[in-house]
Amino acid sequence: MSTATWAKEYKSRRIALYDRGFVIVAILILIAGLVMVASASMIISSETYGSSFHYLNRQLFSLALGLVASAFVMRIPLSFFEKHSRLFLVLAFALLALVLVPGIGRAVNGSRRWLHFGPLNFQVSELAKLLFIIYLGSYLHRFRENLSEDRASFIRPLIILAAISVLLLLEPDFGSMAVLVATTLGLLFLAGVRLRYFIFLIGLAVLALVGLVEVAPYRLLRLTSFLNPWADQFGSGYQLTQSLIAFGRGGIMGVGLGESIQKLFYLPEAHTDFLFAVLAEELGLVGMVTVLVLYAVFFWRVFVIGRRAYLERLYFGSFLAYGLGLWLFCQVLINIGVNVGLLPTKGLTLPLMSYGGSSLLINFILMGLILRVDHEMRISYMGRH
Repeated sequence: MSTATWAKEYKSRRIALYDRGFVIVAILILIAGLVMVASASMIISSETYGSSFHYLNRQLFSLALGLVASAFVMRIPLSFFEKHSRLFLVLAFALLALVLVPGIGRAVNGSRRWLHFGPLNFQVSELAKLLFIIYLGSYLHRFRENLSEDRASFIRPLIILAAISVLLLLEPDFGSMAVLVATTLGLLFLAGVRLRYFIFLIGLAVLALVGLVEVAPYRLLRLTSFLNPWADQFGSGYQLTQSLIAFGRGGIMGVGLGESIQKLFYLPEAHTDFLFAVLAEELGLVGMVTVLVLYAVFFWRVFVIGRRAYLERLYFGSFLAYGLGLWLFCQVLINIGVNVGLLPTKGLTLPLMSYGGSSLLINFILMGLILRVDHEMRISYMGRH
């Protein structure tokens, strides 16, 4: 829809007070995710819990919680989030520190990332990322005009990012740290940071990532195995080689929904980190392209919402939408990059699709915030016209 048509429909009050395209494409991605989680987890769920739909039922429970949380968030004015952004930042630090305390944080596969609430586990880094982006959106709103001139205004959020990154690395959660750094850099660029500062930041981030890889042998092993997974296909390169086999088996049309061989205990984390590989095997290139198109439309609508909010001078809402969109975009890019062998293995889920209660719940809250930005932008426009 062109800007002129969009404005005309506003004036006639015929347009809904939310972005229908965003909602529809999000629903389609969620449905695709539920179908693939059911297919990818059926065997392991049956063997582990005696029920073929254990993981699907948990995913549906998380989806129901997410719907409630999203509906609740959509009713809260953006001014509330902006007003309490500093408190949210303090909460993010508190949660990331709390999960590191023995006896409180739960360790799984050598990483201490979860808090335990009865039968539920919550991954703290997901909420911490959201809280930090809310703070960063508020900060960029307040110092928008100073970022290109005042070095202190430019450096302060980087210091906070560095502190959060240290806590994430102590878990360790290198993937979440990489997503948060990439999102912050992208948001600073959109906020108008001078190009030479931005180039310096990218160089600094690359050097830091190289340093982190060098000091941790397991990260260096992941990097080398990603470059040539077949050199140790039954060891460090096992996950990637099994994922590549899934892509190879899928071909153009796939082997058929539910007919994947790789999910039969060959491909670890088939229903979480490597869900896209199972999708590629069962639905082929056609299925992959369909999902990628859905994600492309999803991100296009998010950035349209951010742009229109900026034009309405709702700067906090604009930076918030941009930041949340960049976060999901980076995570989708990394997850699919890992699945196809373009990036080293990282423990990141595919947003809105992979199994994971914490991830899905936060994704719904995130979408609620984006729809709130869209709603307030439309109300602002209608109020002026």
